[in-house]
Amino acid sequence: MKLNELHDNEGATKKRKRVGRGPGSGMGKMGGRGIKGQKSRSGVSINGYEGGQMPLYQRLPKRGFTKPNRKSYAVVNLGLIQKFIDAKKLDAKSAITEDALIASGLVRRKLDGIRILAKGDFTTKVDLQVTGASKSAVEAVEKAGGSLTVATPAAAE
Repeated sequence: MKLNELHDNEGATKKRKRVGRGPGSGMGKMGGRGIKGQKSRSGVSINGYEGGQMPLYQRLPKRGFTKPNRKSYAVVNLGLIQKFIDAKKLDAKSAITEDALIASGLVRRKLDGIRILAKGDFTTKVDLQVTGASKSAVEAVEKAGGSLTVATPAAAE
């Protein structure tokens, strides 16, 4: 094999369309844009434009709202906590609090609290103290012989 024999696979590359390069190219003069009009101009975006008619997204009524005081929880799965305990990043003998979860690097920031979900296997006997937990997560921890305490944070006033 020589350098001059190297070539790409068949169909791997596609020739670039050179627009506006004379009548012989088949894409000369107006470059495939037709005559006049909005779409022949440069820098025009007409998504949702319906020719002057009121667009569909404006004809339909608004629905729903965003709750201004909603709570946002950092979510942690039990399987991940088990993984961190196995890697000795969390100490199963002492109580695992939200601060311990942050210090271990499992959670970046607390937000309005940490909520535990039951995804993954959990086998260690451990005392967890968090802001929220799913019913199945509480059952999984108690099945492993531990306890999961859900503490409601004091209302910030």
